[in-house]
Amino acid sequence: MRTALLQSSGRPGSTVENLKVLDEAAGRAAAAGAGLLVTPEMFLTGYAIGDAIGRLAEPADGECADAIAEIATNHGLAIAYAYPERDGDAVFNSAQLISADGTRLANYRKTHLFGCFERDHFTPGGQQIAQAEINGVRVGILICYDVEFPENVRAHALAGTDLLVVPTAQMHPFQFVAESMIPVRAFENQMYVAYVNRAGQEGEFEFVGLSTLAGPDGIARTRAGRAEDLVLADVDPAFLAASREANPYLLDRRPGLYGPLV
Repeated sequence: MRTALLQSSGRPGSTVENLKVLDEAAGRAAAAGAGLLVTPEMFLTGYAIGDAIGRLAEPADGECADAIAEIATNHGLAIAYAYPERDGDAVFNSAQLISADGTRLANYRKTHLFGCFERDHFTPGGQQIAQAEINGVRVGILICYDVEFPENVRAHALAGTDLLVVPTAQMHPFQFVAESMIPVRAFENQMYVAYVNRAGQEGEFEFVGLSTLAGPDGIARTRAGRAEDLVLADVDPAFLAASREANPYLLDRRPGLYGPLV
């Protein structure tokens, strides 16, 4: 399944403009044969928008979700987009996966919030695994800081995730996560990992780009630079199966020894 990574900070503060950016990117991705398009963290509204997060947050089945379902249907590809989700008085840092026919397949709330900014504006999620099948590929979701906890990615591996999509807002000076950690996560868990970042300066944050899709062999299939971009790479189930047979980490585990870790 060809997967498109939209590296963009969009237009912070404007869901209308960000939907336009997403629609244009979906058109380009579909024309290049993509079956899935993934956005960065908080793409729908912008990340560094302060108290506007609460004002722009909406339910998982809100108006913007409907608009993105229409974009997915119009272009014939699935979309994983990140947004602030309102549920009653709580606001979550979320990502939702919508199929090519507009069906809402999975919704995930970030479980590990990074820094005072996120803790001041969001409630942490309580569900570790969110996944759905697209074109024969089991797609799982984490968000940014979540992927830096090996327990989260291993839980996805044990749950059968083939492609882990990770909308992120990775900032300077932590670019080593994109450059080094993501390929290692893919290798040690025998999966593909699509890590999709924002780009450029936004408020007090400098986002480093470097979006990548890493394979189960630890090799990046594509990697963006520091500027806004749309990059694509293929997720190959046959290669994944062969890699898992050659690198049986999950079969060779000894869970009885790991109790002290938790």
